[in-house]
Amino acid sequence: MPMANWVQQLEQIVGAEYTLLPGTDDFAKYEQDETEDLRFAPQVVVRPATTEQVRQIVLLANAERLPIVPRGGGTGLSGGALATRGGILLSLERMNRLIEIDERNMFAVVEPGLITQHFEEAVEARGLFYPPDPASRGSCTIGGNVAENAGGPRALKYGVTKDYVCGLKIVTADGKIVSFGGKLLKDVAGYNMVQLFVGSEGKLGIITEITLRLIPLPRFRRTLLAPFDSLQDAAAAVPAIMNQGVVPCALEFMERECLKAIQDHLGRPVRFSERAAVLLIEVDGNHEEALEADMVRIAKALDEYRAADCYVAESAAQQNEIWDIRRAAGEAVKSISAYKEEDTVVPRSRLPELVRGVHEICDRWGLRVICYGHAGDGNIHCNILRAGVSDHLWNEELPAAITEIFRLTVSLGGSISGEHGIGHVQRRYLPLALGPAEIELHRRLKSALDPLGIMNPGKLLPE
Repeated sequence: MPMANWVQQLEQIVGAEYTLLPGTDDFAKYEQDETEDLRFAPQVVVRPATTEQVRQIVLLANAERLPIVPRGGGTGLSGGALATRGGILLSLERMNRLIEIDERNMFAVVEPGLITQHFEEAVEARGLFYPPDPASRGSCTIGGNVAENAGGPRALKYGVTKDYVCGLKIVTADGKIVSFGGKLLKDVAGYNMVQLFVGSEGKLGIITEITLRLIPLPRFRRTLLAPFDSLQDAAAAVPAIMNQGVVPCALEFMERECLKAIQDHLGRPVRFSERAAVLLIEVDGNHEEALEADMVRIAKALDEYRAADCYVAESAAQQNEIWDIRRAAGEAVKSISAYKEEDTVVPRSRLPELVRGVHEICDRWGLRVICYGHAGDGNIHCNILRAGVSDHLWNEELPAAITEIFRLTVSLGGSISGEHGIGHVQRRYLPLALGPAEIELHRRLKSALDPLGIMNPGKLLPE
């Protein structure tokens, strides 16, 4: 069928105002996400409002053998929502309802386009808590979080997105509407299909409704910054804190180059920016006495690993100020130059070896790297900057340097992505983390659920 005909069918499904073609207003923003400086143009962008509209779009894509790329907030860092092979980019931004907050059972039902921060604030107003807290929470969506199994600072204590997803409504790759799970903490009727789709990067189906588990909102929290004069001491203090019997709700790492980048980006001084690294530590709970005891135990570990100082936030405003600095890290790095962000994750006891090794590798290749991330769960983001790097090194040799970083990561018992996903930019490295038999099993699963290969092609699996 000529393109004009199937575009006309899309307009009939969602309305002409929600069908965008190249050159029209707003189209350009759908050509990229937050991944580096990549840009790919889909043939058309559609913005459905209902599950039924999604189903009809998928049926059309099947009939025309068109690639279909689901998109949430466009905040991804692995190129998962890029239309690398053209086709239909299906934005779920209009499906953004908070359908229900069930306070008695502590569940919520939402559509995938709901902004994560809006959801967090809505449930907190009811005294409930949704812990997954990506740095892009003000613009990322729940559906995108589910597709990537997003993490965030609070994963250390509370887990990641998968730990809160209890039910999904999905449009399958052949246009069927299916539902799995629900407002249940236990459900073993069949395979765990809910968790199969969590983290599937839009390659197995399109999520149109999500049931999320909630927990009671903690009443108190304590937040502190601890600077170190050694990267190794900062990294080594992380498992030492845990060995004191404390499980912080967040334990974040930022090195000097990261702090200076944030300072330049914000245009104001950042505390401890001259130190080698800082740890941001937060504990929460419902009993102030227990939190004070935790703070004493944390101080003991910090002293053991030669923390140079300690700043304790005394008010909610000071706590928010600290978190504003941490959440600015990604934009601060991006403001310097184009970059490659490697989402390394290792057992936290191997964190000192990872941080040291990444810097040694980048120094050897003549690359500038800025590291920060979720030290408490061993997930460090290594940002390799384009500024000052020759075209030859950046375009031809950089994959070899990244391969070294990932080989180191895997040798330490880690993996090549903790929360950003594989998407488009990391799929060439997947064989470093998974063997041939494991990758073949992924291919068989993909083929069974999407035999035409139309769902988000060119992502996750290597060529």
